[in-house]
Amino acid sequence: MLRRTPMRPASEAAPRRRVSNLYFHVTTAYNVLRRNPRGTAMHRLARAALVAAGLLAVVGCTPSGPDAGNTKADEDTMRRGTERWIGAYSKGDVDAIMALYTEDAVVMPPGAHAATTPEALRDFLTTDIATSAGLTFELGDSATGVSGDLGWHAGAFSVKNSAGETVNTGKYLEVWRRANGKWLIVRDMWNLDAAPGSVASPAPAPTS
Repeated sequence: MLRRTPMRPASEAAPRRRVSNLYFHVTTAYNVLRRNPRGTAMHRLARAALVAAGLLAVVGCTPSGPDAGNTKADEDTMRRGTERWIGAYSKGDVDAIMALYTEDAVVMPPGAHAATTPEALRDFLTTDIATSAGLTFELGDSATGVSGDLGWHAGAFSVKNSAGETVNTGKYLEVWRRANGKWLIVRDMWNLDAAPGSVASPAPAPTS
């Protein structure tokens, strides 16, 4: 007598499918970055991508909306959002930066406590922008991935003084969430490759 295997409910299958898709995207990104001859920064970016995969795998196991139909457009939205963040920071526009975050966002900047409320985030940004006068930020290579209503954007950036000289470098990792058709940052972290005031030394080339 044949036994019929019960099918998983659609509500259980969808999150598993989203996590599977996410790992596919991150693995693909990692393999591409690993083969990139520019080496050190790209390897740091690849590791950041894998961290993002772990974060989203946990969050993605809970039910959410249907899978996105156009992930390329969603990834472009996240990239443009990060560009707007940098542009608003350079102009000292705290309100424009705040508009990129969800109400429950958690931001983990370097050398500071995590900002877990909108008030704490606004206070941090106001102070940080004031102390960074004369510096500009330039985005470098980055990678993105989307799974359902969750996405990630990880990359590198450089810090330049008023003379256009690079005075530091760093990397960032953002987790985005889509609600009511709009992508906003729900988790954000970044750090510098060297202490402020000193230029970061190139990381050693990875060994095989």
